[in-house]
Amino acid sequence: MTASGRSETADDLLAALLDGMDAALCAFDADGVITHWNREAERILGWSAIEAVGRKGFAGWAVRAADAQDVQDRLMAAQDVPGRQVHEFALLTKDGGRVLVRTQSAGVPGADGKPAGVYCAFSEVHAQIDLERSIALSEALMEDASWGVVLVDVDLRPAVVNVHAARAFGSGRTVLLGRPLGDLLAQGAEELEGALQHVLAEGAPPAPLELWVSVRGSEGVRRRCWRCGFLRLASPLAEEPVPLGVALLFQDVTEARQAQLDTAQLRFRSHQLYRAGRAAAECEDPAEAAAVRLEFALAGFAEHALVDVLDGSPRERVRLLRWAASPPGLPGLPEPGAIPLRYEAGHPALQALDRAGSVRASAPRGQADAAWAGARRWPEDAAHALCTVLRSRGRNLGTLTFLRGPSRPAFERADAAYAEEVAARVAADLDLAGRNPRQA
Repeated sequence: MTASGRSETADDLLAALLDGMDAALCAFDADGVITHWNREAERILGWSAIEAVGRKGFAGWAVRAADAQDVQDRLMAAQDVPGRQVHEFALLTKDGGRVLVRTQSAGVPGADGKPAGVYCAFSEVHAQIDLERSIALSEALMEDASWGVVLVDVDLRPAVVNVHAARAFGSGRTVLLGRPLGDLLAQGAEELEGALQHVLAEGAPPAPLELWVSVRGSEGVRRRCWRCGFLRLASPLAEEPVPLGVALLFQDVTEARQAQLDTAQLRFRSHQLYRAGRAAAECEDPAEAAAVRLEFALAGFAEHALVDVLDGSPRERVRLLRWAASPPGLPGLPEPGAIPLRYEAGHPALQALDRAGSVRASAPRGQADAAWAGARRWPEDAAHALCTVLRSRGRNLGTLTFLRGPSRPAFERADAAYAEEVAARVAADLDLAGRNPRQA
């Protein structure tokens, strides 16, 4: 290939590169004559490269006469100073309109190191401001936002985490990057991953979602409620939308939601006590009334309820007799009768009698353990227990035990208060029915 051929190829390549740029670009030689003008510059101002190249500066066509010399001097001054110079000018479009542009200009040295011209990249100010706002928004979200922001890649692994989200996860920002969500969340990871996959496939949901998650942190596992919003991220540079991942924005609303749950739970339990009282009032037999109260108490609270009454015989060792079980006919449990229950020392029911209060117990790891339950004479599916004393007229009548399976959480203090309220009413019915320590 001849030298002229190589030069033509280089010029074609340069022209293609300039025309493919997203920013408007023009270049001036050392005398201020325009040597290059790309398509983006034509789009913004309307002047084609044929019309622009060869003109000296913008005077007489792309800038007002009053501004021409100032614009020319400021642009060409970039030859004499290092680095880039940033200016804002009002230029004229081909149809006579005005457009405010922001320019970045820098000198172009020749082969001998002397100034050979200036290149100038420019864009409409509003477009530049939009870009700067987007960058500023991204930086603010990553640093100063009062809600968590996590950018997740297509493999559903955190790629960027802001300060607030790192605090919510109880870890450092860099520690979280690239780790599966299952490593960060003890519970709720599957639900969150399902939501992220849906966003990647279908787009963001129309409204925020609330998810309960258990976060693994340095302080242990913490159960939190997050109000989550999702945004699908796609590359703006591809001809067709290419998913880059998902932006997860969330706020911790645990306290507000827990307060709502506690209020709803208290309202439901108060209503159950009211309904149980109305139903018990229709029972002629006080023992039947006690059984009715247990049925109402179990709803939404526990799977099983056991009532054990004290053997009234004068003995040094406390003995309990099974009086009722709800629901009745539980497999593996002694039937109500006069045979004392074989509770070992330290049994939660015996502890409740000693304390005249409530005792909570759970199987190891909160899972159903047949050996653990069998040793305490409870159903095999029991994982959590709450034993409270039955007292009436200042005397202990026995114990009331509520049992939950592994799918439910362990009993808490609020549960103990409710159980004690139920026990007080059941004890009154048993006392009225004659199931006191002397007649048990």
